[in-house]
Amino acid sequence: MASNMYLYWGSGSVACWKAMIALEEKGFGGYPNKLISFSKQEHKAEDVMKLNPRGQVPVFKDGDIVLNDSVAICDYLERRYGNQGTQLIPSDVKELANVLQRMYEVSNVEGNILKELAIYLFYTKKEDQDEALLKEKFEKGRAELQIWEGYMQKMGSGAFIASKSFSMADVYFFPYLAYFVRLGLNLSKYPALSEYYNRIKDRASLKASWPPHWLKEPPKIDSMSQI
Repeated sequence: MASNMYLYWGSGSVACWKAMIALEEKGFGGYPNKLISFSKQEHKAEDVMKLNPRGQVPVFKDGDIVLNDSVAICDYLERRYGNQGTQLIPSDVKELANVLQRMYEVSNVEGNILKELAIYLFYTKKEDQDEALLKEKFEKGRAELQIWEGYMQKMGSGAFIASKSFSMADVYFFPYLAYFVRLGLNLSKYPALSEYYNRIKDRASLKASWPPHWLKEPPKIDSMSQI
């Protein structure tokens, strides 16, 4: 089945990584793919634009089916191939509710840390950064991580972010956590998240899909150490 699939992806993209983890968990390792270069604007190339007029990745094909959004890709894979590989959406009603809650709650991590803080640090020159505003953004980021630290403490050592087993909530959440660690997040401030991160970072699906340039290049900034 994997031979009928194709993925356009970019290294280090959280959205792409989510789709890649889901593919690995469903047992589709080795699927045909193309690593595009953002710096060369390859996500705006003709082959991508034909499939996604927004010129964004991931772009995923399964036969003649095309999906261009990471959430849609993950949802599609679980719905179509639910009996294959890892069951990412649990059957137990209570676990199902918790997994769905955390899946959609991850949007707060993206909003409060990635968009509010990381992008500000990336795209605002240091001399132009407003100290009071930056302090506010760091406080918002810390508050967000403390919420997830509390969730993980409640789940307990050896569990995952939303259930006893690896689920779609982990597919959505872990790439953000790993990205922040790469940017200097000190997980010693968040012991439950630290235990979670260090325990599952070597999971087969994560190792197989780990952004390749992260293995070769050190992070460009460590400003997230203040969070």
